[in-house]
Amino acid sequence: MQIIALGGGGFSNASEPGLDTYLLDQTHKPDPRIGFIGTASGDSESYLLKFYSRFGKLDCRPSHLPLFRRTPDLESWILGQDLLFVGGGNTESMLGVWERWGLPEILRRAAEAGTILSGVSAGAICWFESGVTDSASHALGPMACLGFVADSCCPHYSGEAERRPSYERMVAKGEIASGYAIDDGAALHVTDGSPKRVVFGCADASVCRVERDGDHAESRRIEGLEWVDVSTTEGQRR
Repeated sequence: MQIIALGGGGFSNASEPGLDTYLLDQTHKPDPRIGFIGTASGDSESYLLKFYSRFGKLDCRPSHLPLFRRTPDLESWILGQDLLFVGGGNTESMLGVWERWGLPEILRRAAEAGTILSGVSAGAICWFESGVTDSASHALGPMACLGFVADSCCPHYSGEAERRPSYERMVAKGEIASGYAIDDGAALHVTDGSPKRVVFGCADASVCRVERDGDHAESRRIEGLEWVDVSTTEGQRR
């Protein structure tokens, strides 16, 4: 099972084009099928436009899964993709809709059959045991997610000032499991439940491991993994 979790950036923010092409390259296919799931944004038309504007220019076959309009056969569509990308938005609402439609089990089967799962922000944390979310407007908080990957995840670690202190506080208090903090412009590539690579689309983007240490928690840059620099990629398939 392969999961690629972006902290922020890529086509969603019209930045770090190398992150987008990295995703496609991992399929090892010349013309992969990439499916966009925009449930967290309520199938936002503007988000769909960003997706098609970007991937429509690359060597791939893009499509999307609508869950707020006429919905296609879920198994056929999901299992027919080489790569799935889940967009950002409201994680709590997204997982509620997915549960109603029975998506979690179909997504798991697709991943076990070789489909790569990926996403940004809500689409990054959803694959983990738990994540830090801003689904409620008043504050960041922990939430249970799908559990395809053990531990927790926090996106936008470099882009939003409250992310680091909030995540460290939650881990220190045992409100959320230790886990991974992913900067905007970076991605964590997980294979069969274990981190494999850190991918960075800009020079200062990073991924940290956040662990409890006594009565507090510390963020430490991940070491011992392969670090892949896609910051010089201009957005074309390699």
